[in-house]
Amino acid sequence: MKAYTDRELEIKSVQYRMNLLRYIKQANAGHTGGSLSCTDILNVLYNDVLNVSPDTFTSRNRDRYIQSKGHSVEALYVVLADMGFFPEDDLNTLCRYGSDYVGHPTRKINGIEFNTGALGHGLSISAGIALAGKMDGRTYRVFTLLGDGELAEGSNWEAAMMAAHYRLDNLHAILDHNTLQITGRNREVCSPYPINEKFRAFGWEVTEVNGHDISKLRKVFKTIPRKKGKPSLIIASSVKGKGISFMEDEKKWHHGVPSDEQYKLALGELKKKMEALRV
Repeated sequence: MKAYTDRELEIKSVQYRMNLLRYIKQANAGHTGGSLSCTDILNVLYNDVLNVSPDTFTSRNRDRYIQSKGHSVEALYVVLADMGFFPEDDLNTLCRYGSDYVGHPTRKINGIEFNTGALGHGLSISAGIALAGKMDGRTYRVFTLLGDGELAEGSNWEAAMMAAHYRLDNLHAILDHNTLQITGRNREVCSPYPINEKFRAFGWEVTEVNGHDISKLRKVFKTIPRKKGKPSLIIASSVKGKGISFMEDEKKWHHGVPSDEQYKLALGELKKKMEALRV
């Protein structure tokens, strides 16, 4: 794995955002807001944390990544393409008839471990994989990205209880905590709060971090497992639509395609950010 500076990863995040917007625009479909909110998390995971690559994807000791909030697959696609799991040109077929690049992760795509998108399943799958690793004496770690809206699904809490019971300190859940779901604020739709106290009560080690601060994300991931014998939850505070001023913290961008004018404005903002980082 190449050693990147914080600045280099920040530049990657801007490029990832430009790419995912381009493919969403071309496809005329996509979960724009949630993809933008988790971009920095995926950037740090794949470029600085995960022991996995196109060459090692069949290794039994590779780290596993499961994207439970599968609807934000556009962010995952652009990161996997950048890592070389498949040619980036493949994404020009996103959501077209007959394409394997659909609106949720599937195992037809190289680099994707499991089909996800039915919310509430990712943590259960990840806990099972982590338990199998312990039983088999494997050294791999399991990471899963949750959406805060999906915490309303009861299967998350069954998995949380099981993971703590089996002392799965090889399991690390990251919560993309942008506080919004398709119909409004999580607090108003079905409040999951206090998230930190609930997971601690279930026996997890909980850490909170700015989900858009590359340096802080890297530092947090370097310290896991936070406590031996405990699964870890990283609550990454984020902003839906991050990076595009008119999309930020707006529920209508949970799923949405920018108009030609909006797309031009969005790219203009990202290009200015890129120029500032490259000075």
